[in-house]
Amino acid sequence: MEEDIAMIRGWRESHPKWSRYNLSVALAEHWQWRNEAGRLKDMAARTLLLKLERRGLIELPAPLKRNARPAARAPGSWEQQELLPGMVPSTVEGSLAPLRPVKLELAQTLPERRRIGELLSRYHYLGFSGAVGENLQYLARDAQGRELAVLLYGAAAWKVAVRDQWIGWNPAQRSGGLSRIANQQRFLVLPWVRVPHLASHLLAMASRRLAQDWQQRYGHPIWLLETFVEEGRFAGTVYKAAGWQRLGETTGRTRQDRERTLAKAIKAVWMQPLHSRFRERLLAGPSPVTAATTSTGEAR
Repeated sequence: MEEDIAMIRGWRESHPKWSRYNLSVALAEHWQWRNEAGRLKDMAARTLLLKLERRGLIELPAPLKRNARPAARAPGSWEQQELLPGMVPSTVEGSLAPLRPVKLELAQTLPERRRIGELLSRYHYLGFSGAVGENLQYLARDAQGRELAVLLYGAAAWKVAVRDQWIGWNPAQRSGGLSRIANQQRFLVLPWVRVPHLASHLLAMASRRLAQDWQQRYGHPIWLLETFVEEGRFAGTVYKAAGWQRLGETTGRTRQDRERTLAKAIKAVWMQPLHSRFRERLLAGPSPVTAATTSTGEAR
């Protein structure tokens, strides 16, 4: 490890303009840290670099400035919210039939992901500061090409008591199988879209294709979906209509809250299996070749 630390220090000296991202990529390439699809695990390398910095072993470049995450806001009429530049949306309402076929576009390019980020930052009550780790982002459009909704799936929460009891795994099995669960981290129907049954329709569409999309991008399957619903704000009706199961509630803590001092909103835990034998496959864990794959998500 001392040689690796010396190497990282050498990179800092020889490449003074490198960002944290550049260092993360260089480290992942040097160690050939890749996921099952062959993509560099630069976020895992970034986590290691941050740990080394906290221990005083290296000094990282200053983080690039990012826009502050928008404060959480209550849902309201879109006419009362600031619109994105150049955006003149028209109300979409009525029945679902005239909108069909509704399409889910998987964001592949930087402009597509940037657009999703803009919509979430502006219109989702939690705001959005970017996705990290393995994630899939979808933009829903109607038959006329109008934007309807955004869905974002990422890494599963590390610990959720009711979920873990329901699956029936021990800590070792959870560590091995957690990368086979995806968390729906954001679901936004744009505020000027008022179409009954659209939300549950989109959830069902995403569930049918998510496992294949995840396999193609990251080289491993997904067997189970989870999400957390703040019931003081939402009823969770659309998840029930789409076939999800409510297991119970979170404890209101994250894994950063080791001293039990952070107050977090208690949320309902909803799950949806993507395979009839999901529990058996989760308990089996990943294959030996992919056992190093881990999740970095947390309960929110």
